[in-house]
Amino acid sequence: MKRLYCLLPVLLLAGGAVLAQRQPSINSPEVHPDHSITFRYFSRNAQQVELRGEFLQAPVSMSKDTSGLWSVTVPPVAPDIYPYSFVVDNVELADPNNTYVFANERFKRSIVDVPGDQPLVHALQNVPHGKVQYRYYTSKTLGTTRTLLVYTPPGFQVSGKTKYPVLYLIHGGSDTEETWTKVGHANLIADNLIAKGLAKPMIIVMPYGNVRPSPMPDFTKDVINDIIPFVESNYPVLTDSKNRAVAGFSVGGGQTLNIGLTNTDKFAYICSYAPYTATEEFQKNFTNWSPDAAKVNKQLKLFTISVGTADFLYEPVKKNIAFFEEKKIRVKPYIVSGGHTWMNCKLFLSTTLQEIFE
Repeated sequence: MKRLYCLLPVLLLAGGAVLAQRQPSINSPEVHPDHSITFRYFSRNAQQVELRGEFLQAPVSMSKDTSGLWSVTVPPVAPDIYPYSFVVDNVELADPNNTYVFANERFKRSIVDVPGDQPLVHALQNVPHGKVQYRYYTSKTLGTTRTLLVYTPPGFQVSGKTKYPVLYLIHGGSDTEETWTKVGHANLIADNLIAKGLAKPMIIVMPYGNVRPSPMPDFTKDVINDIIPFVESNYPVLTDSKNRAVAGFSVGGGQTLNIGLTNTDKFAYICSYAPYTATEEFQKNFTNWSPDAAKVNKQLKLFTISVGTADFLYEPVKKNIAFFEEKKIRVKPYIVSGGHTWMNCKLFLSTTLQEIFE
């Protein structure tokens, strides 16, 4: 008994030490009413912590208090959804106190949503909502089972009489099939535009565009030979070209051009966002391309290429636009401000949804 009494103070001291080391409850990011944002990160041992974000011109240093809590408040930023990260002693990290994570295979970033004074097109609004399903399909092209996401509009019934047009929507190079919903809010944009009568009810298919280590051109085959048949076998969709569209961003924008322009009998709408075209597939398809412009223009109801003036691909994209114009292919350019960002992606997508399937 005496031994127990002797151990009790030791245990209490040890318990106190553990509590003293426990990380405090942290609210990060905290968006203020004036659209300024406070970011917080806890580390007693870090020597330097910086904040990086697409709302900043350059990284900013965070300050440390006596408890080990690092923080910084940035001035008001324009309402939108922004990626950001912490750089802790030269190591880039997602915000450990934020569950809103950027879906990407290469970098680890978090997301901060700065709401507008009026709801933005990508915001969760009080309108009827569609559903997003995770589906598996067999890819004979790639010899494996793969995943894709399928958005179905409000009121959709798989056994109903209504048949829908389909948009095939492709992510960027290191993104995943989840990026268009988790970062681009494609489902919410569609919900909001459909509710206002600005977009037709449609099905949006978001495949996983990375097929490595297989050759990247195999993704085009996968879309044509496996994904489209899977969708048309499992969903009530319209199957003519005038009810089928393809769109994508960055590497996905380049894949959009490869898929769409080599299959103009299957896609009447091709919408490419900041396309990356420095690929073997693009060179093979278009280096000696001699299209029947009159036939292609008749098949395509809409062909758009979008890019921001601060995008690192701005000059190559302008050359892409000029190339198609030289081939007498009708292309509608959308040149906006901003860079190679998902902020622009949401803008491009909201424009596309209002123009396709008219």
